[in-house]
Amino acid sequence: MLALSELFLALLAILLAAHYLKLQWTRRRYPPGPTPLPIIGNLWTLRFELRNETLVQLAKTYGNVYTLWVGQKPMIVVNGYEAVRNALVSHSEDLTGRPTSPFFMELMGEKGVIATSGHTWKQQRRFALSTFRNLGLGKNGLEHRIQKEAQHLLETFSREKGNPIDPSQSLVHTVSNVISGVVFGHRFSIEDPIFHQLLEAVNLTISAQNSLLRWIYDLFPQLMRLLPGPHHNVFQHYHIFLNFIEREVKNHRENPEENPQDYIGFYLDQISKTRDDPGSTYTEENMVQMVADLFLTGTETATTTLRWALLYMVAHPDIQSEVQKELDAVLGPSQVIEYEDLKKLPYTNAVIHEILRYGNIVSVGIPRQALKNTEIQGFHIEKGTTVLPNISSVLYDPECWETPKQFNPRHFLDQEGKFINRDAFLPFSAGHRMCLGEQLARIELFIFFTNLLRAFTLRLPEGVKEVRLDFILLATLQPHPYKICAIPRKTKKMPSDL
Repeated sequence: MLALSELFLALLAILLAAHYLKLQWTRRRYPPGPTPLPIIGNLWTLRFELRNETLVQLAKTYGNVYTLWVGQKPMIVVNGYEAVRNALVSHSEDLTGRPTSPFFMELMGEKGVIATSGHTWKQQRRFALSTFRNLGLGKNGLEHRIQKEAQHLLETFSREKGNPIDPSQSLVHTVSNVISGVVFGHRFSIEDPIFHQLLEAVNLTISAQNSLLRWIYDLFPQLMRLLPGPHHNVFQHYHIFLNFIEREVKNHRENPEENPQDYIGFYLDQISKTRDDPGSTYTEENMVQMVADLFLTGTETATTTLRWALLYMVAHPDIQSEVQKELDAVLGPSQVIEYEDLKKLPYTNAVIHEILRYGNIVSVGIPRQALKNTEIQGFHIEKGTTVLPNISSVLYDPECWETPKQFNPRHFLDQEGKFINRDAFLPFSAGHRMCLGEQLARIELFIFFTNLLRAFTLRLPEGVKEVRLDFILLATLQPHPYKICAIPRKTKKMPSDL
């Protein structure tokens, strides 16, 4: 018996050694990087998390383009403004692919827009952008919907009468109702149990993406499918989410409208129009996943950004006061705030840009995949290789920002106080695969933020002396739970005719 166990251990050692030597030989084809271990690669180096601080520290040793091994697969990490811009802009077409993983294949499959590449991704993205325009993005239609949700948000804050509140629930309800109107054609009551089910699915999906559980699942997918654990809870809630979307699609089919009023309606029309087109990817499966992609990203990113925005205003009351002074000086006390007003508010515009830069909720960014052999900063990148552009390293690049680790709206103002944009401002990424919902997110952030600051002064609750500005690392960078007091401003009447 002892001899068998010793033989097994010897064979295991030989296999690990052979794997290690093969890995060392293979990695010569890629940019330099830390030495990977058998099976787990460099995940131990990363502590099973993708953190900007770790990636930047590694860049000091290996350069701005280096290789990490995620299990047995190479991932090229790109750091700093020059290298990231070279990858995402100069070689944008080459890097429009999305790498697949067992976890996301189980969750989403190769459908929709988040997890797809090539023809499917191009067709789904193009249709989503055209549908957004048809629904009024950039026009009064969709903006009016956002303004109505802003009014609901003001009323919710006003009911608290300056008492301490956690704004998270109100913000997620407001933001999700904007994207709900876009994809479903209706909004949810905050008490609606279905609404809470959808948010639970969003939260679990976001929480799982940069977790130890996800990395283990990708390393040992067949084993993890058999073992019990919280990953099954993630999949279960996500399928509940998809089932709700399927019911919405069924309801649209049973109650068709002559002129579509939402994304599902437009997509059903597109399916009918392209039914005989062999190159069409307009299917019900893609439609359901597209709606899930839009709801998931449209809810999470804008909500998290607004949570940081309010927290920064509490942490920097002087900046909050300057925004309020500008709003009072430029906008009438009951004027409906429109996105066009942004051009007249340079300081407020700079503050919002700094919220996006300094908050940088997407952390290191989303991996790309090379669709053909390409080159980044002189390094050859083979077709099929995963490339991770570290967006945080750009937004905090000391060569691009005067005070990268400080919240400083002056980054976006010239000496005369006029707004200036910056080339290194890439919170929505860059190139062909930049954020699909950038324009919607910008409009939401501006209208919700300015309405709140015009109506209220945000303060810490009595007895609370410090603001916690460190983050919780999930798929996005989340603030720790907090409470604030929204004190109605005496000089301000809330607009009622939105």
